[in-house]
Amino acid sequence: MAKQLTRLPNDKIIFGICSGLAQYFEIDKTIVRIIMVLLFVFTGFFPVGLVYIIAYFIMPVDPYSGTSNPDIIK
Repeated sequence: MAKQLTRLPNDKIIFGICSGLAQYFEIDKTIVRIIMVLLFVFTGFFPVGLVYIIAYFIMPVDPYSGTSNPDIIK
């Protein structure tokens, strides 16, 4: 199955965008969150904040994020 960029609402701090990016690129979600905070600080909040809000509306929710079935693996 092809990889798809999705939000993870059950593994979120704000919207689940960083968790979805971490899953897609197969890296630790803490690293993605640190990079996101640094981008927020060094770009003056507006550009990254705007992209983050747009990503919330564009990225679909992961259909398997709320499942309790461990056999469903992407």
